[in-house]
Amino acid sequence: MTGDQRRMSIDGENVQLPISPKALAVHDPPKFNQGGQINSSVFAGDRDTMQNGAAEAVICNSKKLQDAMQEIGLKIKHHEDNIKFLKAQKNILDDSILDTQVALGRYQSASEPGSENKESSNRRNEEEIIERILKHDKSAAGIYCQLKTHHGPQVTHLPLLKDVIGIVALLGKVDDDNLSRLLSDYLGLETMLAVVCKKPDGIKALETYDKEGFINKSSGLYALGASIGRALDARFLVICLGNLRSYEGAFIADDPQRRLALMKPRLPNGETPPGFLGFAVNMINIDSANLYCATSTGHGLRETLFYKLFSRLQVYKTRTEMLQALTVITHGAISLDGGIIKSNGVFALGNRNIGGTKND
Repeated sequence: MTGDQRRMSIDGENVQLPISPKALAVHDPPKFNQGGQINSSVFAGDRDTMQNGAAEAVICNSKKLQDAMQEIGLKIKHHEDNIKFLKAQKNILDDSILDTQVALGRYQSASEPGSENKESSNRRNEEEIIERILKHDKSAAGIYCQLKTHHGPQVTHLPLLKDVIGIVALLGKVDDDNLSRLLSDYLGLETMLAVVCKKPDGIKALETYDKEGFINKSSGLYALGASIGRALDARFLVICLGNLRSYEGAFIADDPQRRLALMKPRLPNGETPPGFLGFAVNMINIDSANLYCATSTGHGLRETLFYKLFSRLQVYKTRTEMLQALTVITHGAISLDGGIIKSNGVFALGNRNIGGTKND
């Protein structure tokens, strides 16, 4: 047998098999574990490669989703900002409309043909108020009104009364009779009949005391009342403007009545409560003489006297709407159908008393 050939005996015959000089590729048989299953480590490499590719695809898709969501979020924020801006503009317009409605309720008569009749009506109303005050003949307000009736504007020249501005019921007017009565109910008769003076010296002139601290009824308003047949024997209120803390905020621009620029109440959704008409302090008509410099510091009656009396008292159309707005009522409220909230948690129930001054 030669070196490049090998012989095999098959059935007694010698068969010569050629051997290729190229080696045959021999694959190892798959390795089985004892249970006869293919060992998983064989495919570990391929599986890791596949998992890495899938992870990269997920990360890529996740990044795309995040970018898309961020873009959507920016668009939503843009729309929310626009909505917020529009709501703010709407609130400004609503406030302006409310202020204009209050102003028109007071000033529209000045440009109407019947304005002279309206002014005449206001004078008659003042005369009626004085007549009703005079029925309280033993009151400080009754004494003042009788002197004013007899002496007119000259009453302020009396040394005793030179610092007195007037009576609360006569210092402010409301065009609507119903609203006027409601505001009077809110204040009460004693406050409506209060005497208003400018400085503390005016109070000292109205009432003096002897050495024991008792009221000296031979001087002051007591002596003045006795001289005209009106003995003063009841307690009365005196409001001193010089001792009041005045409103320190802004005023509504270009408003001849110098109404206060108070912040309107807002519900959680940013809207003004349904039925809200305005603030009572801005619904009072004040004579031009008392709009400016009613005090030595240059303040008028609205930001001193009436801000003290009404503060931020809100006015609503109906009691139902007023009660629905309780969460934004901070200084009391009234409704045109007779509802009164004196302050937080204090409600005035029942029907109003008939009688007294027109404004009470």
